[in-house]
Amino acid sequence: MAQRVLVVDDEPDMVENCARILKRAGLQCLTATDPRRALALVETERPDLLLTDVKMPGMDGMELLRRAREVDPALPVVLITAFATIESAVAAIKDGAFDYLPKNFSVEQLRVAVERGLRQRELQLENRNLRDQLQGTLGFENILGRSPAMAKVFELVRKAARSEANILVIGESGTGKELIARAIHANSPRAAQPFVPVDCASLPEQLLESELFGHEKGAFTGAVKGKRGLMEVADRGTLFLDEIAEMPVALQVKLLRALQERQLRRVGGTATIDVDARVVSATNRDLRAAVAKGQFREELYYRVNVIEIPLPPLRDRAGDVRLLAHAFLKRYGGERVRAFEEAALETLEAWAWPGNVRELQNVVERACALADGDRV
Repeated sequence: MAQRVLVVDDEPDMVENCARILKRAGLQCLTATDPRRALALVETERPDLLLTDVKMPGMDGMELLRRAREVDPALPVVLITAFATIESAVAAIKDGAFDYLPKNFSVEQLRVAVERGLRQRELQLENRNLRDQLQGTLGFENILGRSPAMAKVFELVRKAARSEANILVIGESGTGKELIARAIHANSPRAAQPFVPVDCASLPEQLLESELFGHEKGAFTGAVKGKRGLMEVADRGTLFLDEIAEMPVALQVKLLRALQERQLRRVGGTATIDVDARVVSATNRDLRAAVAKGQFREELYYRVNVIEIPLPPLRDRAGDVRLLAHAFLKRYGGERVRAFEEAALETLEAWAWPGNVRELQNVVERACALADGDRV
């Protein structure tokens, strides 16, 4: 999907001229002649770059810059000004503008400024992803396990991440399905693009449809403005469908069509929108049984389950309880609680952990909070 530029100027001819040039360069354009409308588009459409005039009625370009950056701090902004002096350029850059153009800019000046801004955004996303991995918030660093069962999972995840195939992660509640999904994304060719989670079990059908596919203004009561769906937001990245088995059958049909055609239609809309999102799904249910009962579409099952990754419950991960317990102790104990008594570790290892890793995490956090000394 082409990168998107939001063009803002109170002169319609200027907006049209800029949009025409940028479209010829292979970019998608959103346009606005009202700065407040432009700010709404920043919130709902999340463009990759903002190109705006400085002098406009109601809200000038500098105010639009500041308010747009509050919504999206990484948004590059190129200003167009009739008073392109060194002083004004320095002031614009200090206020957060990526670049500025004189009002009588050439086609080449516009193209170069926009290309540089878009490249800057790509680099920011790549750097943020790398930083997150180094900090251990993504990738394999956040998934602990030395058991043979987890070694098999890690190997399968590494192979699956390199592919473009859709993936289904299966496991009991609390086994870390979202962590696995994030690791797949972080080690995939799409790592620099968004990872977008959707909880299919927490929303009613109409709201889930709007959240996933977006909606146009007036599509339903309360839809006072249009909104991009999370599938659009995940374009070129990864869409994580948590608890996919809970998705209503009617929505399963719409999702299947979107995955097959790589296009979607917003609620209340008629236009088709190209979307390229890799789908990683997760469930704690037996989807084959759900298919047999008519609760899950068979075609969708095969579409989302190209590669299946089963996660073992904690009770089947020999040796991992101690490893995880020490990691949680380090996180929650801080400088005050530093170690486990051996009897405490033996008690932890003897428990069956029906709530899996999440339950163990909760137990260690509570033990650290209630500990009287430096040991649990």
